[in-house]
Amino acid sequence: MRNSFLVLIPVVLMSAGCMVGPKYQRPAAPASPAFKEPLPAGWKEAQPNDGAIRGKWWEVYNDPALNALEEQVSVSNQNILAAEAQFREARDAVRIARSGLFPTISGSTSIVNSKTSATVVNNRAANFSPAVLTVYDLPLSLSWQADIWGSIRRTIRQSAESAQVTAAQLENARLSYQAELALDYFQLHGADSTADLLERTVKSYQEYLELTQNRRKAGVASGYDVAQAQAQLETARAQLIDIGVARAQFEHAIAILTGKPPSELSIPRALLKSEPPATPPGVPSMLLERRPDIAAAERQMASVNEQIGLARSAYFPTLVLNASAGLESSKFTDWFTWPSRFWSVGPQMAETLFDAGRRHAQSAQAQAAFDVTVANYRQTVLTAFQQVEDNLAALRILTDEGRAEDAAVQAAEEALRISTYQYKAGTVSYLQVITSQVIALQDERTAVDLLTRRILASVALVQALGGGWDASKLPSIDDVVHGK
Repeated sequence: MRNSFLVLIPVVLMSAGCMVGPKYQRPAAPASPAFKEPLPAGWKEAQPNDGAIRGKWWEVYNDPALNALEEQVSVSNQNILAAEAQFREARDAVRIARSGLFPTISGSTSIVNSKTSATVVNNRAANFSPAVLTVYDLPLSLSWQADIWGSIRRTIRQSAESAQVTAAQLENARLSYQAELALDYFQLHGADSTADLLERTVKSYQEYLELTQNRRKAGVASGYDVAQAQAQLETARAQLIDIGVARAQFEHAIAILTGKPPSELSIPRALLKSEPPATPPGVPSMLLERRPDIAAAERQMASVNEQIGLARSAYFPTLVLNASAGLESSKFTDWFTWPSRFWSVGPQMAETLFDAGRRHAQSAQAQAAFDVTVANYRQTVLTAFQQVEDNLAALRILTDEGRAEDAAVQAAEEALRISTYQYKAGTVSYLQVITSQVIALQDERTAVDLLTRRILASVALVQALGGGWDASKLPSIDDVVHGK
């Protein structure tokens, strides 16, 4: 026993610092010094830290109803609760892996009655009669694997990095559902604004119908004019009714996002009036630290990198210390006495001598898996840049389009006013009025749609910039391993 421990001492000391396999280094990601898209008019260039969104990002829209709904997402959204449970599951997997650093001790007790076969005994000794033997046994066993090549420590680190992946995925899910709620909310009120426009249009068309009816009674308008006015009115009414479908669906979607059945949520009608807030994007390099999906992809690379070390450690022998001790006796009265003790201890080393290239293939497989995560990471970064550029472009272009559309609305309203005056004067037919009405309604609906799209692009930009999250909020390896 003494010689066994003397052999183990240098092995145990060596196991504290030897780890085979590559040390993880974060691969380079594609980046540029500035975004391609210029900022929309009125936005100021920001320093890197000034571009960061802070706090609860939805509060920049100054909408108390939206604030109240967003607060419910993290608490009641079932998909987020599932992601939180997955993070707890991954964190417990770290504790399971960490237990491999310590010995496993097991114990049992047994009382066994046995009797040797009389036939077998009599064939060997005719004068011997087998008796019933009772054995009382109380053993304890210990098994401990020395982490010589760092396979256990790499398993722990891999589990911790996988837990970091789930933590980042949780934050990405939280941001996604918060942004989805805001998008649905503003589209719902965009539908309210369209409904308000159509209600005013129906009222106006009703007045035009009455005008044509009165002119027909006076003999200066035909039944055709009345029919056209009636058709125009009913078409507007149908469009107004149709808006209710989209509004109901957006309201139902918001209810589900807040963890409620649709019957328990009703959102009061409101109109879109305010311009979307300015959200300077900062510099592209900061985007790598702001996006939880980028953080998840980066931590996934680190986790898979540990697999390479685990695959390479399989080339080296494993050392296990086994020990057992206990009490054993054939008499119950002697079971717990000192002479009934027994023990055994000794190391066991095992090495695979031939595996037909299995370990080499596993090592190559781990390297290929790492290369996959590197490509996925870089693609995630590129997608993030694209999303920021897309929404910056959308905000800039839609702002310019909105100004042009406002001018078009004013011109269409003026054209409708003039055609109405001319119709009353009898210089043009009612067809001219209808044409002006169609153009005016189209331009006004387009203006409402543009404002809605600008606000939606603003929300999408906030989401593309990470919604105020940054990588410093990710739990560290030490926090995950020690359950902080």
